[in-house]
Amino acid sequence: MSGTEDVSTGRLLILEYERIKDEQRARIGFRDNLLYATLASMAAVIAVAVQAGVALLLILPPVCLLLGWTYLVNDEKISAVGRYVRAEIAPRLQALTDDQAPVFGWEVAHRSDPRRVSRKYLQLGVDLLTFCGGPVAAVLVFWAAGGVSIPYAVLSGAELLGVAVLGWQIALYADLGRSDPVPAPSPVD
Repeated sequence: MSGTEDVSTGRLLILEYERIKDEQRARIGFRDNLLYATLASMAAVIAVAVQAGVALLLILPPVCLLLGWTYLVNDEKISAVGRYVRAEIAPRLQALTDDQAPVFGWEVAHRSDPRRVSRKYLQLGVDLLTFCGGPVAAVLVFWAAGGVSIPYAVLSGAELLGVAVLGWQIALYADLGRSDPVPAPSPVD
């Protein structure tokens, strides 16, 4: 490759990195706001249910499912950006440089924190409590109030099934490992 091609390729990779990081930052802000939206929604549903009747607690599971799924999708895309930068962009850019110092070192360094695994387990607990604990509690309070008809029993059972699937997906995507392997940079032809 000529020097001009290296610079052009390098600039393209830097531009791609900047754009993908912009997307990641936007998704992080949106994802984090979903936690607040979920807590506000829970408070609103509980306040209405206290005033109008315990049956309205069954609104909480679908609300939390919608917000929780949106949270999960955004969280996965945020992680996918990091994996893409570590596995694709950084090695290709590294191959274009003469310097042995790693490019985008933060993309790897922040994953090597010795407390990362415990922090990820705590985050998993918070996510499960936020998006699954409230809906399960709402259904249990509804059942404990008594007088559950067959249609309400079926509805609440389906809601619990949906919450269980969401919880399973949240746990599946929790990224609990210390770090993911990053392939060695491939030689540039």
